[in-house]
Amino acid sequence: MNSIETISGPNDLVYMGLPHERYLRPKFWISLSLSLPVFFIAMGTMAAPMWFHQFNADVLNWTQLVLTTPIFFWCGAPFIRRWWVSLRTLDTNMFTLTVTGTGAAYFYSMFAVLYGDNFPPALRGGHGAPLYFEATAFITTVVLLGQIIEQRAHGRTDAAIRALMELAPKIAHRLDPQGSEIDVPLDEVQVGDQLRVRPGEHVPVDGTVDAGSSDLDESMLTGEPEVVAKREGDKVSAGTLNTTGSFVFTAARVGKDTLLAKIVRLVEEAQDSEAPIARLADRVSAWFVPIVAVIAVFTFGGWFLFGPEPAFLHGMLNAVAVLIIACPCALGLATPVSLVTGIGRGAQAGVLVKDAAALEMLAHADTLLIDKTGTLTAGKPQVVGIHPHSNLFSFSFSSSFSSTEDALLALAAAAETSSEHPLARALVQAAQERALKILPSSDFNAEAGHGISAQVDGHTIFVGRAPAGAKTQMTTATLVMVQVDGQEIGTIELADKIKASTPDAIRALQALGLRVVMVSGDREAAAKAIAEKLGLDGYHAGITPEGKQKLVREHQAKRESVVFAGDGINDAPALAAADVGVAMGTGTDVAMHSAGLVLVKGDLVAMVRAVKLSRATLNNIKQNLFFAFIYNGLGLPLAAGLLYPFTGWLLNPMFAGAAMSLSSISVVSNALRLRRVQL
Repeated sequence: MNSIETISGPNDLVYMGLPHERYLRPKFWISLSLSLPVFFIAMGTMAAPMWFHQFNADVLNWTQLVLTTPIFFWCGAPFIRRWWVSLRTLDTNMFTLTVTGTGAAYFYSMFAVLYGDNFPPALRGGHGAPLYFEATAFITTVVLLGQIIEQRAHGRTDAAIRALMELAPKIAHRLDPQGSEIDVPLDEVQVGDQLRVRPGEHVPVDGTVDAGSSDLDESMLTGEPEVVAKREGDKVSAGTLNTTGSFVFTAARVGKDTLLAKIVRLVEEAQDSEAPIARLADRVSAWFVPIVAVIAVFTFGGWFLFGPEPAFLHGMLNAVAVLIIACPCALGLATPVSLVTGIGRGAQAGVLVKDAAALEMLAHADTLLIDKTGTLTAGKPQVVGIHPHSNLFSFSFSSSFSSTEDALLALAAAAETSSEHPLARALVQAAQERALKILPSSDFNAEAGHGISAQVDGHTIFVGRAPAGAKTQMTTATLVMVQVDGQEIGTIELADKIKASTPDAIRALQALGLRVVMVSGDREAAAKAIAEKLGLDGYHAGITPEGKQKLVREHQAKRESVVFAGDGINDAPALAAADVGVAMGTGTDVAMHSAGLVLVKGDLVAMVRAVKLSRATLNNIKQNLFFAFIYNGLGLPLAAGLLYPFTGWLLNPMFAGAAMSLSSISVVSNALRLRRVQL
């Protein structure tokens, strides 16, 4: 179940091409300890020149050189490697500018220490050529700190998932055929094993309760704090907490197949996906870095040709300031940090984001098409009416049942035995509850959206959608027709309860500005009755799986941004075609594979959370982009010295580095607010 990768060595690149933050931390502390005396010397000579001038200038200069060299070459080594890769691959990024700027400051200062006496008098002050080792040391230290903060933010995204994985117990209590209990390691549990869970323990794997009952805390899977009662026949999931009683269950999914492990994989895959808005930052960065390099060249040239003496020194320092303050690290972080943080928050709330693009697009959606069965309703229909026709007596199998109702139900159940559809399960369950004999079937064939056929007792049995004009006792009931060798022999009514949370969730979604429309394969009268009862904005009845996909296309043709929510195999085409496909976690694997988002509990309350999460994440990204652009936009003219003729202001490269790092820290801090957003 350990699908989360671990860091095994310092050469493992985990984020933005850099090693893990635990390998950056020692570099940061050494860089900080060496930078402080460099900073003290550099600032001291300006703040208290009379006191510092009693020291030998050469000793102070060489001290700065000796202290700054390991900062630049060892502490900043990860940045230099990324700088070289960016030049070699022509893929400019934040490190292209950072290392170019700090390198220019370092090599100029080193040259000034070694050959400063040979500089023209205009480039030397009263105590030699100015040095800017503090800019190299300070900027490298601050960028290291920024990268550590960013990597921690990135790592926190799946912290909740890692905590979930740790909830699975290391030991399971397995029962042998004689009923004796043996403690075995979790990885030895196999499908079909009977396991016992005691009060206060976590469920080790997915399965179905065989004996006993209890209340389980499923909040880590669903995001909802209430406990859920579990009785014989109910499903339990790995990682959930048994709060009261003891029960025995049969393992159904183990290891990487459990719901918990699937959640982890979905979140990890989502973190690797890219939202459309992220491509904006990518495009801007691709142009931004070369443009800044050109601005730096023109800045140097302008100061060198037209600036005051020492013109060369002014040009070089302002060019370095341009390169540093324009570092697009905040721009590169603006989208991914918000996305991965939002994905992690969604996982805590029972909203699994498989595709980052789906999370972004959900914020713009205006139409929600919802499949009825298993989405609006509980997905557990029950037989409420059986209506055999008189011609049923002409078939020999009817004589073995006490009534024609029993015969009709048993025949339908026999044909539906191999089907996974909720209506099929309801027919089989109803027959079992009446203790009816279910005849063996063969040649099962399902035609999605129409019905199924099978061979039973030498006859071809068809169970499918009833004719449009068929009468029912319940307006909201679903009516199926049963045929034998092409002859209709009766109809069966099935009713599915609307989920208790559905009405409030519908109203909340409408309050968020979504137009909620039901899509059902059911007959017109039943669909209309449910739509009116729930106060929906519309409905579509009698829709086939192919029709659902076509319906999505029709709404999209009206320039609507469409979300489709469903849980069955027959919903997969529509889920894939929609702008955002949302699958119920209680549905089929095919549906979840086709969707961009998965609601773990399969409840529309989680849909409300998903919409709120998407909008909060998108707003957060826009705020981050503003932070990134405002720092660069305001800083570039000042760094280039455009305000110098009017105000006399110039930007020291050291303060340019601080402003650049502050923009990154602002972006990360803002993104981390998503961890606490109320859904």
